[in-house]
Amino acid sequence: MGFVGRREKSVEEDKVLRRRNEELEKELRESQVREEQMKKELQRALERLRVAEEAEERLCSQLGELEEEAVHEARDYNARILSLVNQLSLAHQASPPQTAV
Repeated sequence: MGFVGRREKSVEEDKVLRRRNEELEKELRESQVREEQMKKELQRALERLRVAEEAEERLCSQLGELEEEAVHEARDYNARILSLVNQLSLAHQASPPQTAV
């Protein structure tokens, strides 16, 4: 192969390499765009997670308050029942025995 033949081959190889380089640069740009999109999606997901965690904390706090209120109400209700039972017992003791007719 002569000098001209090698030169033509070299020119063709350069064209192939340039095309391949352009393809790789295009793929790189597309990859960078995808990476940016993924970063944005990740940020949105992290924000949703933060909001959900805050909501969970508020709900847990409210649930604790409701449980505390329910315990107090149950104790008050139980005390009222005991009071009524005692009143009924005293009323039975104070009433005269009934005789059979």
